[in-house]
Parts: sequence; C-alpha cells; structure tokens
Amino acid sequence: MSARGQSGSGAQELSDILASADERWARVAWSWIAEPADPPSCALVAEHGALSGLAAVLDGSQGARRAYLERAATFSRARLAEAHRRLGIAVVIPGDDEWPERLDSLAVPPYALYTRGRGRLADLVERSVAIVGSRACSDYGARVAAELAEGLSLRFFTVVSGGAFGIDIAAHHGALAAGAPTIAVLACGLDRAYPQAHEAVFRRICEDGILVGELPLGYAPFPSRFLARNRLISALTCGTVVVEANLRSGSLSTARHARDQCRPVGVVPGPVTSPTSAGCHELIREGDQLITDAADVAELCGRLGRDAAPRRQGEVRPLDALRPEVRAVLLAIPLRSAASVDDIVRVSGVSGQPVLRALAELDVDGYVDRAADGWRRRPPPREH
Repeated sequence: MSARGQSGSGAQELSDILASADERWARVAWSWIAEPADPPSCALVAEHGALSGLAAVLDGSQGARRAYLERAATFSRARLAEAHRRLGIAVVIPGDDEWPERLDSLAVPPYALYTRGRGRLADLVERSVAIVGSRACSDYGARVAAELAEGLSLRFFTVVSGGAFGIDIAAHHGALAAGAPTIAVLACGLDRAYPQAHEAVFRRICEDGILVGELPLGYAPFPSRFLARNRLISALTCGTVVVEANLRSGSLSTARHARDQCRPVGVVPGPVTSPTSAGCHELIREGDQLITDAADVAELCGRLGRDAAPRRQGEVRPLDALRPEVRAVLLAIPLRSAASVDDIVRVSGVSGQPVLRALAELDVDGYVDRAADGWRRRPPPREH
C-alpha cells in the first residue's frame, strides 16, 4: 500500500513538498524517514535525486521499506520549521555556500546537515582537525587531548569532535580555553544536549563555533547513529587524531573512515600496559602516524612546508662542535692524569701529525693544558 493511502498528514505534507519542488525540504524529509548512512535510501537519492526519490517512496514504485512509510506519516514541515526558527537551526544541503565540499566524496553522504551556532561551517572546516578517543579516558588522555586542541587552535585549526565524555569534551575544552571556535558533531537532533551534562559546554560552543548533525530535531542518539556520525567527523576535517582508544572504541572507526577518505590519521601512544591505549597502538602498527604534540598534528594535516614541525634534537653540548678527530683526541686524554702524545695516538687511533694539530686546537679552545708530564684535560666549568 502506498503512503498516499495512509491516514495522517505526513504523507500529504511530503506530497506538498514534491508539488513545490522544494529540494531543501525534500532532503529534510529524507533525514526524517531514513537512518543516516542507510545504503538503500542513499542509493535512491543518488540515482534519482531527493525529489524523485521521495516520489518513489510515496508511490511505492521502488519497493520502499515499510519503515520509510511509517516515518513519513509522522512528518510535519510546519512543526519542524517552527522549531528551527525558535532554536536557531539552519539546514545546509549540497550546493549551499556553507556545504563542506569534502562531504561529496562520501559513499553515503548525509541528506542534509543541521547546524546551530554563530560559526560558518564551510569556513570553520577549511582548516580543521578531528580529535577523538575513548569516553572512559585516563587523566593522561584528557590532558593530552586538551593540550593538542589548545595548541592546534593557536595555530588556527578548528578542532572538531563529538561532544561525548572523555577525549571529545577535553578537546572542546582545550579549544575553548584558547578562545577559538570548535565544532561538535552530534549523533542526535540538535534540540537535545547529549550527554546532558555537557549542555553548558554546547552553549559556549554555539557562541563562536557550531553544533552539527544529520538527524532531524527530536531524534535520539542510538549506537548505530554514533557509528554513522563518525564518518562525518572524519569527512569534515583535514585529518583525524586518536588520543586514547581501547580495542573496541568507536574512535577506531573514525580513524578508518579517515583512511578510506584518504585523510591522514595521527595517533597518540600511551603506556604499553594501558588497555585504553591498546587501540591506538594497533593503529600505529597498521601504519598511522605517531603524534606527540600539536606541531606534529599541524605538519600532518596542515599546508605542505608552511606547517612543518621543528626538527627535534637533544641538548647541544660544547663537544658537539668539535671535528670528529679532535673529539677523539680529547676523549683519549684521561680526566685525572696526564697522557703523552704516544699514549694519545694509541688510544685515539689518530695518527701523529693530526694529533699534534688537534692538541694545539684544544689548547687554544681551553679544553687541555700542556704539563711537564704530558697533556692534561682541563676540568669543565661548573654550572651556576
């Protein structure tokens, strides 16, 4: 039986959308009647377009699932439009200036995005990094996530995460501490704060950043919706960093989505004895990039050459400046007794004439003293 034959005003409202050829509301309707990343509905929209695909659902010509028809009966454009106006929700669809072009590469793209906040989505994600990880994170993980987010924000990256407990909220806090906008991608309608404990943080995010979701208002967070949400987090950003993750963490799916989308993945290592880092270590074994600080992430996800991390090296000591044969001569001289030239030649392995030149050089530079019984190494100056 087609939806036209069903009771209820929802099917009629969908018919009205088709009659007005309203692409935006057709996509809102798709987000209402089909689950995120649902292959059959995404294929239908990809093949026929949002409007013609919706018509196929209404007349049953494509063998539409019963669930689509049942949800269609509850759809109310008037009720949703009023809630969007009241809550400041914007609907972003392909072709809009705010639509992030990176999403077009997804095998199952969202029908539409819902946004809430003062930030402009396309601009914020232009230079952005996802920071994700375990909900049950350690103090170490939370600290590292916050420090990475703050450091990246100061390098003008937008930090994107999922607003959940643990690593996600630590990353948002780090960005906010830097006075920078951040993006929370939610697995529910934007009329609810999930988790509710983060309601105040979400309000702060909306001041300069943005909340994003692909589910319409009123839709609750289910496990499958979190997994679908993860593909958006990775697709919106230039790269993904996993801070802490056990072997069953959903953040591993975000990392693997990023790989599938040809985006770089960075991983923060943890103690080898920590179960909360076991998933991170598995990603490193699979070839993802080890990350230690924000400079590493900027180099991984930023502009080639312009965001290169500084070269790391150990403490520079005075002896590092000596030529190898001069250093060998110096180290052949005992610390507590004198050495003859013959002894220095034998111990250093440097031949006679170069040894004399090296000793003269070391004498001038203050490393050795000539004594009656041979050459003595001068004690290093005391540090104050």
